[in-house]
Amino acid sequence: MGKCNWCGKGPQFGQNRPFSLKATNRRFNVNVQPVTLYNGSQKVRVKLCTRCMRTLVKTK
Repeated sequence: MGKCNWCGKGPQFGQNRPFSLKATNRRFNVNVQPVTLYNGSQKVRVKLCTRCMRTLVKTK
């Protein structure tokens, strides 16, 4: 799906493992949210993963 504009984190791939242990491929998407950031007096809308959103809050 999406890619984080801050850290570049994208989807990862793995497998579903049901009770029968028959592996089928799947995709783990990144939790990307649209966020409005302020660059000086200018508003910039970017897509960030929730980990980067937490990091930005902690560094402010």
